[in-house]
Amino acid sequence: MIWYPYEQMKTMRQPIPIQDAKGVHLYTADGHDLIDSVSSWWSVIHGYHHPVLDAAITGQLQHFAHVMLGGLTHEPVERLSEKLREWLPGDLNYCFYSDSGSVAVEVALKMALQYFTNQGSSRRGILALKHAYHGDTFKAMEVGDDADYHFAFGAGDTGKKDVWHIPAEIPALEAAFAAHGEYLTCFIVEPLLQGAGGMRMYDVSFLRRARELCDQYGVLLIFDEVATGFGRTGNRFVADLVLPDILVLGKALTGGYIGHAVTVANEKVYQGFYSDDPTHALMHGPTFMGNALACSTALASIRLFEEGRYLDRIARIEAISRREMADLSDDRIKEIRIMGGCVCVEVKDAAVLHGYQQYAYERGVFSRPFLRHLYAMVPYVITEEELVRVLTVMMDWFRR
Repeated sequence: MIWYPYEQMKTMRQPIPIQDAKGVHLYTADGHDLIDSVSSWWSVIHGYHHPVLDAAITGQLQHFAHVMLGGLTHEPVERLSEKLREWLPGDLNYCFYSDSGSVAVEVALKMALQYFTNQGSSRRGILALKHAYHGDTFKAMEVGDDADYHFAFGAGDTGKKDVWHIPAEIPALEAAFAAHGEYLTCFIVEPLLQGAGGMRMYDVSFLRRARELCDQYGVLLIFDEVATGFGRTGNRFVADLVLPDILVLGKALTGGYIGHAVTVANEKVYQGFYSDDPTHALMHGPTFMGNALACSTALASIRLFEEGRYLDRIARIEAISRREMADLSDDRIKEIRIMGGCVCVEVKDAAVLHGYQQYAYERGVFSRPFLRHLYAMVPYVITEEELVRVLTVMMDWFRR
């Protein structure tokens, strides 16, 4: 029996059986055609069954699917690492691979903590945002701040040691560094857009001030761009605007084809481990890190992103979304937020969204609202007609 995610198994509704998928469309076993408005948890940026990505997978399979990186290496992982070194901003040059975004966050936090341990420092503190979500593994949950996901393990500051959460506001940021800066190892953020914490959006000026304070206090700045990377905010990466010390990528890294993630460190962080002392090594090694199928697919996905002028596509998605949603007004709506490839309608009461998923299904759209948030994060290959259809279903829910 399958144990499904984020569900009370006793009361969950029957999941929709998918038989085929192409472009932005999911085809069900009973003949329904659904536009995927959430890109399979924000990852399938090129759509389904893309011939270039299909070819990358099958081409690599002619050689091998996987070999471990412990004592071995291979061309796809070397090519992807070189591509990321060239493609990413600044000196984000050192790629440590893993098999999921959550594990990649764990690696980033481990890097930050051990970076200071290797220097003989007693720093242990971590600064994070309120409403943060960084994954469901344990250290990732500790820096998270969402009781809806992590209540069993103590969300918020209560019961946490050496972890502080602040709102994405400059006065709170400055106060936190004044109080804890000398003890902090790192400040970890989902830059500009907090996803599972409620599609919360904030200004880049906050990140610029964070960079200044991290430099002033010698704190490492970590960008968790598992969700925001590859254009979702309208930027290629938020790291192009403000440069972190450690960057975490996942989800769209492989175009949503196969689980893979990477934690990319800058020169300073890497040199903190580069030593004749074996105890200074990063003792971490996911079995499937640098998987050859995933690396080959990631290379093809990056090529599509570059050659397909995806930032122009995303700007068009944002413009259409703003145009279509401009007249939506309802007393039940708290706020409408749009950024890049993300549209969110936050309602005042979660009960307002009860029944929406079935409503959308009956109108040819797959949606997965959560709590008080009705949102769309569509694949970038969506047509204007398909996007308008998704947005119309969202708006019609309030116009019934």
